[in-house]
Amino acid sequence: MSLLKSSTRLALIAVLIIGLAHQSYAQQAQLGKVELQITGTEKAREHFIRGLAALHSFWYEEALDAFRETTKADPNCLMGYWGEAMAHNHPLWSEQDATAARKVIENLKDTSRVTAKERAFIEAVKTLYGEGDKRARDAAYSAAMEKFYLAHPDDLEAASFYALSLLGVVRPEDKGFRNQAKAGAIALEVYKKNPNHPGAAHYIIHAFDDPEHAILALPAAFRYAEIAPAAHHARHMPSHIFLQLGMWPEAAASNESAWQTSDEWVKRKNLPLINRDYHSLHWLLYVYLQQGRYQKAEELLGLMKKVMSESTDDNKMRPNYYANNYANMAATFIVETEKWELAAKLFDTTAAAASSSSSGMDHSAHNSNTTRQSNAGRTLPLFVRGLAAAKLMSEESQKSVAAFQAMREGEKDVYRTKPIEIRGLEISAVAASMKGNHEEAIEMMKRATALENEMAPPSGPPSLIKPSHELFGEILLRANRPKEAAESFNTAMLRQPNRARTLIGSARAAAQQGDAKRAAEFYSRFVRQWQKADSNLAELREAQDYLKQASAR
Repeated sequence: MSLLKSSTRLALIAVLIIGLAHQSYAQQAQLGKVELQITGTEKAREHFIRGLAALHSFWYEEALDAFRETTKADPNCLMGYWGEAMAHNHPLWSEQDATAARKVIENLKDTSRVTAKERAFIEAVKTLYGEGDKRARDAAYSAAMEKFYLAHPDDLEAASFYALSLLGVVRPEDKGFRNQAKAGAIALEVYKKNPNHPGAAHYIIHAFDDPEHAILALPAAFRYAEIAPAAHHARHMPSHIFLQLGMWPEAAASNESAWQTSDEWVKRKNLPLINRDYHSLHWLLYVYLQQGRYQKAEELLGLMKKVMSESTDDNKMRPNYYANNYANMAATFIVETEKWELAAKLFDTTAAAASSSSSGMDHSAHNSNTTRQSNAGRTLPLFVRGLAAAKLMSEESQKSVAAFQAMREGEKDVYRTKPIEIRGLEISAVAASMKGNHEEAIEMMKRATALENEMAPPSGPPSLIKPSHELFGEILLRANRPKEAAESFNTAMLRQPNRARTLIGSARAAAQQGDAKRAAEFYSRFVRQWQKADSNLAELREAQDYLKQASAR
């Protein structure tokens, strides 16, 4: 045996002993418990394990720092370069810095000194940044991880990254649930073997992030924040399941915790404000609105606007990140509160030009950044101003409709045309309904709801801002067709449980039908959901008055 091979083997044995003798470094750092034996020094392994745990919680900034510290401590530790390359790929966020990753991969040429498992990880990441477009590379990487996983089914890291790779090849337009189900099953098995594995809990949540399957991820949702409390994303992710199940108090606590944790981290490390978790801030605003906490939501919107106006920082992997969040938050606030007069104020000419919403695509949509920015700058300001004009019976709404029609004709991506068309139909239907042209409005909403039925339910706040089934129910109520309205609200509830506007719409539909018992049930649910609501809201008084009168009968 050569001296080189002998020293390498001794180093690996030392690493194995260290791993058995001490509690996981990541566990101590509140990122969960992960184990992956690597060839390298003790110090390199400590940094690597922290980076690996952070990577599983999508804490990419912290992961990059840890992996770079790994190779700083031991330049020959190839898995440190593997980790750094992996951290440049955000598989569920439509983000990848292939240029930076390929530069790091140049350090992975000689793999003769590492173990077979390390070599498998390294070859897989080379595939991830190899030839072809991103979609093809994602598929090739997943195939490589599948081969690794099948050869080593008991390796929890191989299993975890294979599960994530399956989620990474899912596209919004895909039919069926095959990849999500497979990823979820694998992650559940990892979770069973290691209940403190951050990736296992995380990927279970992503796999079952829809109203039909969310209940399967509820145990993992309750655990994930406890597994990795240092990672703000780990504190936020449980709210994916809480939203799918209409669990607003839990969702509020989750995002409050995530925002506070990210804020403390940025201040502690003196990082740019761009690194704060504005995604959680957007979700928190949405949750507050579902609880009738309009003043609290308005405070968050003001904070977002202030940050956007004062900071010039940007994230190259998320162009116009501040404006994106502001557009979503402002649009959501206006639609949920129905304060239509705010549309012009919150989306003035400057804001409309700068705003970069996601065109209704949530963070799991797999579009390139370039494609995502194509029409997004106008979409949400255009939609909300158009909807507000329709509600206020202004002819300005027709300009928005015409703009959406032009946008639809210019969009080549079939999947992206659906939210564009739905928004145009919603504005037109509201305009017709407000003028008393109910049949015209109903026909438009039938088309809009049919299109939404072809789309997957959003993994979070409504990607359409105003769910079409909910709006259809409101239009049917105005047309004095409460039975059909109740059916539409019921469909809306199945897609996005316990939305406040759906609950009160269901109560009104039951009341219009003379079903006092059912109306009282929905109004009671609404009042319970609005326990912390601002006291002066008309909807709350409506529900309370109905219940008071019902009890007096």
